[in-house]
Amino acid sequence: MRSRLLIPFSLLSVAWIQEFVDQLFFAGKWNLPLIPRFSWWGLFTAPFSHADYGHLISNTLAFLPLSFLVLSRGFKDYIAVWIGVIIMEIPLWLFWTNSFHGLSGVIFGMVGYLLLIGILERSIRTLFLSTLCFCLFGNNLLSLIPFFSPSGVSWEGHFFGFLGGLGSAWIVRGRH
Repeated sequence: MRSRLLIPFSLLSVAWIQEFVDQLFFAGKWNLPLIPRFSWWGLFTAPFSHADYGHLISNTLAFLPLSFLVLSRGFKDYIAVWIGVIIMEIPLWLFWTNSFHGLSGVIFGMVGYLLLIGILERSIRTLFLSTLCFCLFGNNLLSLIPFFSPSGVSWEGHFFGFLGGLGSAWIVRGRH
């Protein structure tokens, strides 16, 4: 269990180191976004790249508790959410016009997973996780809709991340 708890901190350390190097040596201009029809490795670097410390802090505050909630179900579920989010980024990479970066796609993937897993499994534990997730992060669901998303925020990344989380819940349901 302890090693599971280290996973979110390890992933966040990559994002924090990237942002620190970006701010220290590149004045905030070294970002690693997912750029449509450009380098495929942006699918893997975009979650660890942020616009500034404020962006990274806000994502960190959501990423940690959501990670722990998903990891309470198991490591395979956590990996499934990440894979689901990356798979759902592929259409954005191939067909969308805007680039994006940050952990928010993964965050919304975890929200989608946690909300749906309770409905699919209907156990006390999963219903509790779904309810807790909705109480803590349900107010953010409006940013999945284009005209409710703040200017400059990629509702597409949020929406497709959310779909990746829903798909992950559907795939892993009932395996516990």
